[in-house]
Amino acid sequence: MKKLYKEDLWNKILEEVELFSNDKTMKYYFKNNILNFNNLSDALSLLISKNLKSQEVHEDNIIHDVGVAFKSKDIIHAIEEDINEIYHKDPACNYFFQPMLFYKGFHALQAYRVANYWVEEKLSFSLYIQSVVSEKFNVDIHPNAKMGKGIMVDHASGVVIGETAIVGDYSSIFHGVTLGGVGSEKGQRHPQVGKNVLLSANSTIVGNIKIGDNAKIGAGSVVIDDIPKDCTAVGVPAKVINN
Repeated sequence: MKKLYKEDLWNKILEEVELFSNDKTMKYYFKNNILNFNNLSDALSLLISKNLKSQEVHEDNIIHDVGVAFKSKDIIHAIEEDINEIYHKDPACNYFFQPMLFYKGFHALQAYRVANYWVEEKLSFSLYIQSVVSEKFNVDIHPNAKMGKGIMVDHASGVVIGETAIVGDYSSIFHGVTLGGVGSEKGQRHPQVGKNVLLSANSTIVGNIKIGDNAKIGAGSVVIDDIPKDCTAVGVPAKVINN
């Protein structure tokens, strides 16, 4: 599985978009969102800023703050990993530009990355981002949650990730997934999900519990206890069916 990074990834995206240059309907869209830019960071900054626009917050300020976040090498590397993972994991994704332009789960995740970047210095802006993304995409990720790199949020509708939740690198999250708390306790109260974990559609994982690396949670399952690494858990409440 070959991955592309930095200039190689951006050049591949440009090459792919050029394949559709004869489509008059989409020509202006591709030009404004991809072809007018020299790198992934600048193009994605404008795309995410467009998603966050409102009449109450000046657009120039949004573009500036999103741009600052996307100058972070760690964030850009995480985004590159996100694109690579989606391309290689999602059989419906045939081009590297698809997540960037058309996948709301990808857009919601990158908006979260901006919110998380600013959460200490500009908490109100971070909460604004959370609110806009929740309303626009039906994806609610708290700015204080910790999301790793190479995350695939597929379809995304109905995803809820709480304030103290942790999601490890290269994990996959399908629609309707909840990483929630229990009751009104303070402190660490949301799940800690390991690396390369699969959270299937409409699964609910709640409380201060741990999901081990490489675990798989079945669709519609309700998880209230720790799940060991390399296991599959299904049911209500979820039970390990292999180890």
